Amino acid sequence: MEPRFDVVQVTNRNLAMELVRVTEAAALSAGRWMGKGNKEMVDQAAVDAMRQALDGVDMSGVVVIGEGEKDEAPMLYIGEQVGNGNQPEVDVAVDPVDGTRPLSQGVPGALAVVAIAERGSMYAAPPGVFYMEKIAVGPALKHVIDINAPVAVNLDRIARVREAHIDDLTVVILDRPRHQEIIRQIREIGARIRLISDGDVAAAIQAAMEDYTGVDVLMGIGGAPEAVLAAAALKCIGGEIQCKIWPRNDEERERFKQDGIDLNQVYRTDDLVKGNDVSFAATGISGGELLDGVKYFGWGARTSSVMMRSRSGTIRYIQARHQWRRKSQVMPHPPLQEAAE
Repeated sequence: MEPRFDVVQVTNRNLAMELVRVTEAAALSAGRWMGKGNKEMVDQAAVDAMRQALDGVDMSGVVVIGEGEKDEAPMLYIGEQVGNGNQPEVDVAVDPVDGTRPLSQGVPGALAVVAIAERGSMYAAPPGVFYMEKIAVGPALKHVIDINAPVAVNLDRIARVREAHIDDLTVVILDRPRHQEIIRQIREIGARIRLISDGDVAAAIQAAMEDYTGVDVLMGIGGAPEAVLAAAALKCIGGEIQCKIWPRNDEERERFKQDGIDLNQVYRTDDLVKGNDVSFAATGISGGELLDGVKYFGWGARTSSVMMRSRSGTIRYIQARHQWRRKSQVMPHPPLQEAAE
């Protein structure tokens, strides 16, 4: 019997590789601005490069998670059509730079991120919802966490599954004033804490790949768009994220209630990304524990990326060597000697 040639599977694999080229383009452009103190240029460079790269991807995409509403962002705004218009029809979630501020300051941890799933499958937060309370773990722990349970209960459950002491556990959490109470509780229980300045998409992935990263769980409050991107990655890995909409103040709380938003509703991985065919890609920009950053040389650059697919469960790490002279596209910031030629 001849082997079955599945055109759809091959197409999906090719599309997943195209997403890596998209995040590489954003990383190569944004990385030029590392440590220069200009957040706006970091973001603009990444957005411009990512948008241009998306134009060549074989898909009919609609941006669901992007740079904001149409009147707030010139590119990659919510509802924008991306791709070359061919099949498949997909939802697109992007974060050209997850960690704009630390990248502009020269701090590690920034990534370029993109995810796609079947059309209509990605969660779009109601207008005005910017933050979510989150807890994220890997496959072995997906059935033991409960975002409504106290911190002590979740950590005790995690330790039991791990067959470890609580003081062996590592919790990753954003370093923000709003987390003072949860940090106090974690310290009181005895678990270790890894504070991060930004980038909770990468942190959620680290928590889901605990055997490689040493991070057991992500806890705390972060961006709502980042929750969807993290859910896309965790769907590929087999992990779990649980979220609840978090109002920043009493005024927001009251407005959400008037808008009929249920603040007690728990959004799980399958609520945030309902599709069964999800692809996720990320490229390191300033480097971190998940991926190395962009390294520039006179002849070109090196990048480090990760690509995931939910259908196959495959996770690929890609080390790429980019040569300016052999690039088919013109780089946004070519080396000086080439720019003069």
